[in-house]
Amino acid sequence: MLCPMSYDVSVIRAAFPALDAGCAHFDGPGGTQTPRPVIDAIAGALAAPLSNRGTTTVGEANAEKIVLEARAAIADLVGGDAGGVVFGRSATALAYDFSRMLSATWNPGDEVVVTRLDHDSNIRPWVQAAEHVGATLRWVDFDPATGELPVGNVVSELSENTRLVAITAASNLIGTKPRLAEIASHVHAVGALLYVDGVHFTAHELPDVETIGADFYTCSPYKFLGPHLGALVAAPSLLETLMPDKLLPSTNDVPERFEFGTLPYEMLAGVTAAVDYLADLDPTATGSRRQRLEQSFSLLHVHEDMLLGRLEAGLAAHEQVTVYSRAAERTPTILFTVDGHDAVDVYTFLAKRGVDAPASNFYALEASRALGLGDEGGVRVGLAPYSSEDDIDRLLAGLAELLA
Repeated sequence: MLCPMSYDVSVIRAAFPALDAGCAHFDGPGGTQTPRPVIDAIAGALAAPLSNRGTTTVGEANAEKIVLEARAAIADLVGGDAGGVVFGRSATALAYDFSRMLSATWNPGDEVVVTRLDHDSNIRPWVQAAEHVGATLRWVDFDPATGELPVGNVVSELSENTRLVAITAASNLIGTKPRLAEIASHVHAVGALLYVDGVHFTAHELPDVETIGADFYTCSPYKFLGPHLGALVAAPSLLETLMPDKLLPSTNDVPERFEFGTLPYEMLAGVTAAVDYLADLDPTATGSRRQRLEQSFSLLHVHEDMLLGRLEAGLAAHEQVTVYSRAAERTPTILFTVDGHDAVDVYTFLAKRGVDAPASNFYALEASRALGLGDEGGVRVGLAPYSSEDDIDRLLAGLAELLA
């Protein structure tokens, strides 16, 4: 299967200075490489007059414009409301911030639901918040044999006492994409809130928070070609019901009241540039930014599906290799182990050959343990817009050399 002519991966790769070092990067699930337009946007923000937000001076106006543009960009990316976009240090920090605020209304007897498929950043903040107020914790298991998280497993843990369900849109370890819209309908039927970790999902699928049914949706721009920070999206009306502990002089406006201190304006400029870059992956795309994102993600799916098929066929040729990414609906992310070799040894062997395929539990500790991999985890291979057939072939050649 040939990649469509309109997706010229050589043109894409030329925009990423880091690729000049010659490494085949499969570490995208932990953080993608950065294209030149994002780098230039960050540098440009720092080079121009810049100060705290306002309207009087040029520096103030520049900061204000950067923030509003970044909120609009994230809203376009996830199908949300720009007035409900909250920026934070990371998705983990945002989860802790919102777990503290939401749990302030919980009481003993209330119930919180988490899954073993999730990254620990969407588990531990809720576990700890429930412990602090005496709420009951409910665990949802996934099927380690298939990698699936059945809707029924979530429904069985819901009750009239459920206050919040925290769930991933896609596993950062094995790629599984739970059926969120169906799950959301059951969650809302019992009057609970749905907090969705979309960090891994957003790098490969164009979210629509309304269709998904997420009350809170988080993502991290550095997973989709942007800088290191996190974003949370919710309806402004929902955010109005929450009040964080904050400094007295700081604004009570939503979403600003959740953003402590001065925002990293230069990084927010990079966020907008990253979303714009994604929207232009399809050079023939037209319409609004959201429409161009839809067209570009559709094209990206074709490219990544082609590469994933090549990768899976190559791994299947080695009976010593066990693949744990098995769900019917999943991102182009593969977790595997090699008989007779520690995962870290495989990672090190490949790294010496210019192939970056890290080994770990990648903070999906509960999932790694459920798969029987303990805290060590496995080797994770993730695709990104700049991944190429040559990258796949280099990884498979290195693996063949190891097995030989």
